[in-house]
Amino acid sequence: MAAPSRNLLSWEEAHVKAEKLVSQMSIDQKAGLATGQGWETTLCVGQTYGSTNPDFPSLCLQDGPAGIRWADNVTASVSGINVAASWDKDLIYKRGEYMGDEFYLKGIHMALGPSFDIMRSPRGGRGWEAFGEDPYLQGVAASLTISGIQEQGVIAVPKHYILNNQETNRKNSSSDIDKRTLHEVYVWPYARAIEAGLGGVMCSYNQINGTWTCEHEYVLTTVLKEELNFQGLIMSDWGAQMSNEPSANAGLDMTMPGDIVMGDGYSWWGSNLTKAVEEGRVPEERVTDMAQRIAAAYYKMRQDEGFPDIGVNGWDRESAPVRIHPDMDKHIQVTRDIGAASVVLLQNNDNTLPLSSDVKKIALIGSDAGPIPQGLNGCEDQSCGAGHLAMGWGSGTVDFPYLITPADGITARAGDGVEVVTHFDDWDLEKAKEIAADADVVFVFGMADSGEEYISVDGNVGDRKNMSLWHNGDNLIEAVAEASDNVVVVINAVGSVLMPWIDNESIKSVVWPGLAGQESGNALADVLFGDVNPSGRLPYTIAVNEEDYGATIDPNFNVVYHEKLEVGYKHFDAHDIEPLFAFGHGLSYSSFEYGKLKVKAKKDKASATVEVTNVGDVDGAEVAQAYLGFPESAGAPPKNLRGFEKVYLKAGKKSKVTFEFETIDLSYWNEESETWVVPEGEFTLYVGASSRDIRETATFTL
Repeated sequence: MAAPSRNLLSWEEAHVKAEKLVSQMSIDQKAGLATGQGWETTLCVGQTYGSTNPDFPSLCLQDGPAGIRWADNVTASVSGINVAASWDKDLIYKRGEYMGDEFYLKGIHMALGPSFDIMRSPRGGRGWEAFGEDPYLQGVAASLTISGIQEQGVIAVPKHYILNNQETNRKNSSSDIDKRTLHEVYVWPYARAIEAGLGGVMCSYNQINGTWTCEHEYVLTTVLKEELNFQGLIMSDWGAQMSNEPSANAGLDMTMPGDIVMGDGYSWWGSNLTKAVEEGRVPEERVTDMAQRIAAAYYKMRQDEGFPDIGVNGWDRESAPVRIHPDMDKHIQVTRDIGAASVVLLQNNDNTLPLSSDVKKIALIGSDAGPIPQGLNGCEDQSCGAGHLAMGWGSGTVDFPYLITPADGITARAGDGVEVVTHFDDWDLEKAKEIAADADVVFVFGMADSGEEYISVDGNVGDRKNMSLWHNGDNLIEAVAEASDNVVVVINAVGSVLMPWIDNESIKSVVWPGLAGQESGNALADVLFGDVNPSGRLPYTIAVNEEDYGATIDPNFNVVYHEKLEVGYKHFDAHDIEPLFAFGHGLSYSSFEYGKLKVKAKKDKASATVEVTNVGDVDGAEVAQAYLGFPESAGAPPKNLRGFEKVYLKAGKKSKVTFEFETIDLSYWNEESETWVVPEGEFTLYVGASSRDIRETATFTL
């Protein structure tokens, strides 16, 4: 059963149908639609109460950002951070599309994802679930993913709104921020998702400037519902509702999973919400609005037109109906394609990659190249922290139907004529040296993991406790580099790591496959052997030292966003700090030249064209990136990503790339007027291959 091809209803049409339904409901029925039935009491991780006379179903909500959690016969996708690393709009949409198809098949009304949590600190535990450090890149990936999911008839519910950027004290801290930073950095991707028709939003555990997010009227109502004209519903993260009437009056529309404390059987809402209306503490029209927003999202996706019955059971998996998507092979192929497209080639001295036909013996060293010792899905929510890393840990995970490790993928691709030897021990350095010395090329693997704070792995309580490679990785790399002068380092990591060995002349190449899901080893092999020309680009900055970043994990109750707009590469630019590998960086097996940059500006819009030429002898893709420098009066960071296009070029061919800058792209949030303003003066356009590899510049005046 696949989702039908459909034209979604407009919000206006959906609200007309919702208003007709809700006008027939009692207060109890409306409150039931806004209230979850409780933790571990339903088939899904969250379910609302249904209604009869008028009839409305119990809605099924299920994680997550990388696919369906706690379900069988589903795809374990690449993680969000790899989506961003692909910079490939077509593949990003296709991934959202097949995810929506799989949620639809299982009868899940709301997919709890994607994640839009900005990678404020490189050690943040859940940054891997989202799309990196830059709000513009987040916004593009967000809107394409949302469109793909919702066009299959499933409501997308991104998270975690908002300022949930570390796991340390996430339920007991206040993210303290100014309104300009809030809008320009953290609200930005939600705004783009709303423009794409977003159906739902999940509010986060933390406080904002001393008020719980899920009862924060400014961020819920003023920003989302009024400024951005959001027409869908706002639900709480699981257990993030802290009150009855304050959350209701501030703009919360649904409490999940319904309990005050997960599993306690009590609720702030349900009958207590009805009582609050009867006692005049919550206006009935507010509860009507809750129910109407929920029903409107349901109708907008046309879920009233033959939506499948619920086909998951997270608490008793064996009892769930067996539903296998007929296009599963296509989903697997998209996963492999985006996995390969998101491999970032950081360094490639002496053109070591792709592997030549002269290579007859390959050594694969490091536990990250091999199987998970605890077995496939052998740890709670992928929290093994051992073996090949293809996904972080926590509620944003999916069970692997299978996992192609690097050893699997490389061995299969190498074929009969190439010997592949493996050493999955990170600690026996002498054996590693012995194996390395006898190979034509040595691949040494390292990893760094993180996840959600309800699980601690080797002392990492969600957030990483440092930025070093796990499992003796740095020492292993140094040892291998002593034994061989043809070393390729491969790192599977949730985010940037320190590289104390980077200047070792024996290390020829550094490959960054990220978290590539079930097809990880195949996607990596596609790039290493040259079947796919690498085109991944970093969605975050890799620094020389951790102190070079503008923000880190804050153990205090008040997490002050002191860096303001200077997140990621903007901090490095503003303070003239040289990164190890810049935001947007990634190499190809070919070379590209830029030229003939032209800009047109009119009123509050602008456009630009640039010519990109593949001057190498290999077909491949370049990611042309456009950054804007604002007039000085705007007080903006030196460079701000405002466009990118991945252009595929045959060797020797050229193409014209066009960037369109809309009013919002040219604006900054003015705190005095509390509006977006296009500053008058001279803008500088920087076009190039990364935030630090600028090939062409131009100016224009508005």
